[in-house]
Amino acid sequence: MGNTFEPEDAFLIYWKCMMSDGSTKLKRYVAFLRGINVGGNTLLPMNELRGLCDQLGLKEVSTYIQSGNVIFESGLSETTVIHKLEQALLMKRKKRIPVMLRTIEDLQKILTRNPFPKADPRQVGVMFFAEPLPKDFSSGISTPGQEEVILSSRAAYIHYPDGMGRSKLKLPKVSEEGTVRNINTISKIIGIAAE
Repeated sequence: MGNTFEPEDAFLIYWKCMMSDGSTKLKRYVAFLRGINVGGNTLLPMNELRGLCDQLGLKEVSTYIQSGNVIFESGLSETTVIHKLEQALLMKRKKRIPVMLRTIEDLQKILTRNPFPKADPRQVGVMFFAEPLPKDFSSGISTPGQEEVILSSRAAYIHYPDGMGRSKLKLPKVSEEGTVRNINTISKIIGIAAE
């Protein structure tokens, strides 16, 4: 007699496939989209963005304000989620929209490690990147004003003492792949994700 195939075997095969993608356990992620609904460019209503995430199989999707902040759960790896979301946005808007992804734990560490704890949180921005910053990033920073920039692996903390809107800070070209959120926004997103 040949080997029989039990339903439990099907479950194990499914489980192993999920394991191979790192997707056995749901994680709470936040996606930060660059350049959404800013200055009339790349308009994307949040209900459409939520619908797009639903279609990709992301769970418990919610958004915060109009600048492209999406909170959701997924069992997929960070790299896979970024790829799927960027491809879906490209198809919908016919242009590439960089996506930065962080877990809630990542964001909590961002707040804990804020090098400007005494500054007005509205004037401290965190520029998120998907990849580690190049070693020569700091050499491309020009601060004609009072701005201060502190780098970490995949983020740059920026203190804008005169306000972000008045800043003449110049950053390297790779900064076009990043996106900034202030400390208040990050704190609010963490609070929403914890509800």
